[in-house]
Amino acid sequence: MNKFLVALVGRPNVGKSAIFNRLTGKRTAIVEDTPGVTRDRIYGSCTWQGKTFSVIDTGGLGSTDDKFGTLIREQTELAIQEAELILFVLDVREGILPYDEEILQQLYKGNKPLLLTVNKADNQKLAQQADSFYSLGRQVFPISAEHGLGFGDLLDEITNFVPDTETEQTDERQLKIAIVGRPNVGKSSMLNCFLGEKRALVSEQPGTTRDSVDTPYTIQGRPALLIDTAGIRRKGKVSQVLEKYSVIKALQSIERADVCLLVIDAAEGVTEQDTNLAGYIQEAGKCCIVLLNKWDLLSSEQLADKAVSDFLFMVREKLKFMGYAPLVLTSAHTGKGMRKVQELSLKVWANASERVSTAKLNQLFKTIMAKHPPPGHSGRENKIYYATQTGTRPPTFALFVSQPEGLHFSYLRYLNNQLREAFDFRGTPINLLPRQSK
Repeated sequence: MNKFLVALVGRPNVGKSAIFNRLTGKRTAIVEDTPGVTRDRIYGSCTWQGKTFSVIDTGGLGSTDDKFGTLIREQTELAIQEAELILFVLDVREGILPYDEEILQQLYKGNKPLLLTVNKADNQKLAQQADSFYSLGRQVFPISAEHGLGFGDLLDEITNFVPDTETEQTDERQLKIAIVGRPNVGKSSMLNCFLGEKRALVSEQPGTTRDSVDTPYTIQGRPALLIDTAGIRRKGKVSQVLEKYSVIKALQSIERADVCLLVIDAAEGVTEQDTNLAGYIQEAGKCCIVLLNKWDLLSSEQLADKAVSDFLFMVREKLKFMGYAPLVLTSAHTGKGMRKVQELSLKVWANASERVSTAKLNQLFKTIMAKHPPPGHSGRENKIYYATQTGTRPPTFALFVSQPEGLHFSYLRYLNNQLREAFDFRGTPINLLPRQSK
């Protein structure tokens, strides 16, 4: 990430995610009074006194009832190795537990700077109780993530470790790519395949990913941000509170993304929920690439030329409203198609950013009007007098028409197709805005 890294480490449920949200100023990590909510490493950025550093939230070290305990611990240990400063988080209400001392001894072995951060000191009495943590032999920083108390002193100490040369890298430079899909279609495996490391937890159990996990990346020298999201099920099947949070954050990730990779299980084909997600991506005006994943798991009969041709035709039919989205056959396990996905991500974003000159645009519409003018409306002729591009990402065009209400959606679809034939808008939706000509 090219920034000084600070990792939040401690037992589950001591408030690491709440501290993360307070430091980054965003509700990025899910906060719930249940051990084991955070599973993957979650990154964020914090600026204090002119210095910027990155913060890593972790699932914590400790035994929980969560079946992913071993995987969570592995992710936390990777964060510890990666970080340059550790915030060891403890709970003032629970005091020093034997397992806290074990974790501390483990952290000492890493020979990295470490700050004792005692959370949940929500009032003066609890802040005084934090003095008992000096028995661990280090300076103590009592804070309250809920109320924001004590963060000034903590941040002052953190920035003492941050080099003066650190400068902030804004997200605006980054191409944001969200990996979305139903549960258990291989989204986290896709992220790990991109990175060549175990960045996200992978399990056969649906719903493994809960938070939207942001990971900086570079594609052909272009800074990018990969966003792994929780699987999105049909609304009627979403029951647990945590899963509802996860779905909301996944949908928010689509909103902030530039390009969405819609991952579909090739063995199952396109389901109703896949088409719902595709519709949501289109309505959000986002570029889209459809990944038919787990291709390596198909049988030899399914991989026959005729079978593949029929399958791709079926996919196109079910997603015909998104015919502009490229289809890529992928396998997160073998790496099949991953280079093509990266190249297409850059290409479709460039297409969405493209501007067409007004002269070229009106020359096209002059030809369209001569060949196939819009149907008349209310007994009168309907004409498109002028067209101009008013925006990008997605490309948006204003059409000045004698009777805008007379432009049927089928004719607008025809105009959309004509624009795609004339210009390269592969991978991006197009907005057409009929307006009354004066």
